[in-house]
Amino acid sequence: MGLRERVRDFARTPMEQEADELREQSYTEGGDDLTALAPRHEACVCGTVRTVTLPPRRSVPALVAEVWDGKGVVNLVWVGRRSIGGIEPGTFLRARGRVATFKGTPTIFNPSYEIIPKQ
Repeated sequence: MGLRERVRDFARTPMEQEADELREQSYTEGGDDLTALAPRHEACVCGTVRTVTLPPRRSVPALVAEVWDGKGVVNLVWVGRRSIGGIEPGTFLRARGRVATFKGTPTIFNPSYEIIPKQ
């Protein structure tokens, strides 16, 4: 490691270091780049759940989890669910499904998912 790399690493914030580690784990687990998801195509996404929300009551409940891979975000939406055991902020997971764009954000509805232990 040269002097330039050491200075760069020293100047990074903890958030940048966490993002780099998360990108590396996401890549290792087989996740696609969240900044390059194409609508109407199948994707495998990996990342940490940042937020879990339950939109206001409508006719059908839906659970929304925002997943971050250190570079980009994707929303995972489970229609008909109010909660899912293990899906909470800080959980690292892998999800698969077809990408749609909803309100300008890549979204996967009713994805299959696996909770992965954080390294």
